[in-house]
Amino acid sequence: MANPKMRLMYICILVVAALSLYVSMSSLNPFKEQPSVFKKEYGNFLQLPDMDCRQNAPFLVLLVTSSHKQLDARTAIRQTWGRERMVNGKPVKALFLLGTTASEADTRAVAEESQRHRDIIQKDFVDVYYNLTLKTMMGMEWVHHFCPQATFVMKTDSDMFINVNYLTELLLKKNRTSRFFTGYLKVNELPIRNSFNKWFVSKYEYPWEKYPPFCSGTGYVFSGDVASQVFNVSESVPFLKLEDVFVGLCLAKLRISLEELHSEQTFFPGGLRFSACRFRKIVACHYIKPEDLVNYWQAVESSQEGDCPAE
Repeated sequence: MANPKMRLMYICILVVAALSLYVSMSSLNPFKEQPSVFKKEYGNFLQLPDMDCRQNAPFLVLLVTSSHKQLDARTAIRQTWGRERMVNGKPVKALFLLGTTASEADTRAVAEESQRHRDIIQKDFVDVYYNLTLKTMMGMEWVHHFCPQATFVMKTDSDMFINVNYLTELLLKKNRTSRFFTGYLKVNELPIRNSFNKWFVSKYEYPWEKYPPFCSGTGYVFSGDVASQVFNVSESVPFLKLEDVFVGLCLAKLRISLEELHSEQTFFPGGLRFSACRFRKIVACHYIKPEDLVNYWQAVESSQEGDCPAE
């Protein structure tokens, strides 16, 4: 039979070892850390558009999230709703938001495209889906620093049909130029905890059971002053890879409420079957391929209000 003193010593050694292991594992546990926040100084601007908002303040700036492989989409947008032009006597400008890539060929191609079109905003963060919040905040930062004179801003994606004419018409009727935010409202959304889901968010990233009201990231519109307010408050908001929810968190902290743009639905993040008459009275539609965008745009442009039956 072992000496009782020796047995006690062994037990003490095991207890100390277990405690040491626990403390060691606790110090390595990322869930003990505070969630990261957006850093305003994250990345440097690599490409900037050629426009002077002080000389020619835009009524509407369209910030389009894009990637290096989406040249066809950018080309289609430049040929359709992204053309620089006057709408109802108001200047409108579309700009594309990009990050960086490890491909030297893609990097050169984007630099050449930027020189040719002067409509690209780029910073030096890796251009992947989970950096969409960085990309969106880059757009907010650009408005804050370079174009606070913009009356309205729209953040949207590159696979969208945007009816700039109807949007401008509705914004003029709305006549709200401060603390205004609209889009497809999502007011009762819950975090997705399934780790296999594209939009999975862990309890560490977001410990609460419900998201604040936000607008679908496929397309939302806000008054120019909101860009600066969101950018300024963003550093105190826990970072989230879901950019639309992150912006919603910023709006909640700013106490900026979401508003409907129209009594009828005008934003369609789930897509919509095309007809020229139907698309004359929408603002945004998702899941549009570049080749379809050009055809749809031409059909809407050539249609007449009289051709469409009254609803």
